Amino acid sequence: MIEPAHLANLKQTTSGCAWLSQLPASVERVCKDWQLLPDKNPYPDSTVSYVLPAKQNGVPVVVKFQWPHDECVYEADALRRWNGVAAVRLLAHNAAEHALLLEQCYPGQSLANADLVDKLSVIIDTLPKLWVSASAPFKTLHEEARGWQSRLHTNWQAFGEPMDWAVVQTVSDYIDELVDSQTNPVLLHQDLHAGNILSAQREPWLAIDPKPLIGEREFSVASVVRCAELGHSRGEVKERLNRLCAELQLNKERARKWTVVQTFCWALCDGSRDSMFDVVEWLLEGESK
Repeated sequence: MIEPAHLANLKQTTSGCAWLSQLPASVERVCKDWQLLPDKNPYPDSTVSYVLPAKQNGVPVVVKFQWPHDECVYEADALRRWNGVAAVRLLAHNAAEHALLLEQCYPGQSLANADLVDKLSVIIDTLPKLWVSASAPFKTLHEEARGWQSRLHTNWQAFGEPMDWAVVQTVSDYIDELVDSQTNPVLLHQDLHAGNILSAQREPWLAIDPKPLIGEREFSVASVVRCAELGHSRGEVKERLNRLCAELQLNKERARKWTVVQTFCWALCDGSRDSMFDVVEWLLEGESK
C-alpha cells in the first residue's frame, strides 16, 4: 500500500482506505499505458491526490491520481475547456483510474512562496482568463450552494457550534438571496488561492487543482479574499475584497456575501481552519454599511 504522510487523513475513511489499497496497482497500470518513467517521490502538498513527477519519452510531465470525491469529478473537463490558457494543460485522462496526465510547470514555484511579486496582481490577471462559457457536465454553483445549505445546521452542530447561531442563519439567508439572482454564469475555479498557482515557462503563472463550478464571477474571489498566504488580518482581507472587485469590475456586496457563504461552509468541514472563521467575522462586520 502507498501511504505517504500527506495522504494519512484518507485512512480515516472506508473509501480512502480502499483507494489507497488499490493505488499501487493503478500507478503501475497507468504508467505502463502512458509509457511513463515516474519519480519515486510524490509532491507533498495534496491531501486528496497522489501526484508524481514523471517523464514520457524524456519529456517532464506530472501524473495525478485522484481519490474519487465530488470536487474532483470534473477537473479534467475544466482543464480541457481552458486548453492551457492560464491553467496547466491536460495531456491525457484515464477516467477509470481517476488519473490525469499534466504538463509539468517549471520552475513550478507556488505563488504563495514567490518573492518580489505582486501576488494579487497575478491573480487578478489570471481570473478573467478562466471565466469562459461552459455548461455540461459541470456542477452549478446553485446546486453546490443548496447542498451546503442543506447540511449547514448539521455540520455546525457536528463541529461544536462555532460562532453564533445568527451566523448560520445569515449564511442560509445569503444563499437564498444569491443563488437565484446570479447573472452571466461562467466556468469558475472555486479554489484559486496562491498555493494553486505555479510559475511556469509557457505562461508566467498557471492555475492548478480547479474544483470547477458554473456560476457568477463574484463567487470566484472568495478563495482569494480569505487566502491567508496573502496576509491574514482584518485590514488585509477587506483590502483584497476591495481591490479584486474594483479591478475586476465585480459587485462587491455579492462577492462579500459569497465569500462569507463558501468560507463558513468549508470551515465547518475542516477542523484545522480557525482562520476561516476569522474571515467570516471580519466580513460580517460591515454588513449594515
